[in-house]
Amino acid sequence: MLKILHTADWHLGKRLQEYTRIEEQKLVLDEIIQIADQEKVDLVLLAGDIFDSFNPSHEAVELLYKSLRKLSNNGHRPIFAISGNHDSNQFIEAPDPLAREMGVFFYSRFDSVIPKGKIESGLEIIHSESGFVEFSIPGHSIPIRLILAPYATELSLKTYLGEGDREKEFRTILSEKWSNLADRYCDDQGINLFMGHFFFIQEGQPIPTNAEPESERPILHVGGAQALFTQQIPPQMQYAALGHLHRYHAVNQKPCPVVYASSPLAYSFSEADQEKKVVIIEAEAGKPVSYTPIELKKGRPLYRVKFEQLQEALLWLEKHPYCFVELT
Repeated sequence: MLKILHTADWHLGKRLQEYTRIEEQKLVLDEIIQIADQEKVDLVLLAGDIFDSFNPSHEAVELLYKSLRKLSNNGHRPIFAISGNHDSNQFIEAPDPLAREMGVFFYSRFDSVIPKGKIESGLEIIHSESGFVEFSIPGHSIPIRLILAPYATELSLKTYLGEGDREKEFRTILSEKWSNLADRYCDDQGINLFMGHFFFIQEGQPIPTNAEPESERPILHVGGAQALFTQQIPPQMQYAALGHLHRYHAVNQKPCPVVYASSPLAYSFSEADQEKKVVIIEAEAGKPVSYTPIELKKGRPLYRVKFEQLQEALLWLEKHPYCFVELT
């Protein structure tokens, strides 16, 4: 049995208007680390939007590296992280050669290839090509296969797809790429996983107008290409770990659980009253996975409240001193 922790959308350095959230982020990342330790997690998937901006602050960068060192159990618990639409591809992959020695693998470009070989912790990269890695970890004899789908920028879309019907080409090319990788590498003798930072819906379902939170940069209409279908995920996959949407939910159970883990904190008032989570997955070769969301409790909650009388508002505020509130 392999235990996996799925998290996403950390948005390190994010502010709520003029208010910094860095201390709350320290608390909630420590909470995630504690969950990984308590659950004896073997592998961590971080599904994009690691930072909140292309040029993160020194504080945010320092918090990431310190947190990943602890989350990786000093190199003994591998972490695979992809870039999201808030991340700079160059910035995310810059520390990769050093990070790999700690069992942390950053992946941000569709043409990147993770080097094969064994690192000091015993993790071995068995097969690797663009958008895919197969590896083994100490204590587990079965191989783990991971299809990697970082966010594609408008520039990379032009590079890969050229002109024409970009929406159709985008979906077709990604679907064929993922299917080809799965057909060549992903049989039932290993654990097969997908990790992506895109907007996924069930084909035929309307796109909700409020799907993306206020704090998120919309990716639904970069050339009309970004809404993908869950049916494009290869049938060999046992779990799809997604990032981008900030609320926890399973989009579909076919071809496998297709799950957004949520952001660790509420980052806009459109996320008021949402429960924030990480997901623990238990996986075996050739069997459906089981997965359990675990609620995160650290950080300030966000509320939207309305009152008719000033005294009612004051009483409510006295009872909720540790929060951010949009009060009408």
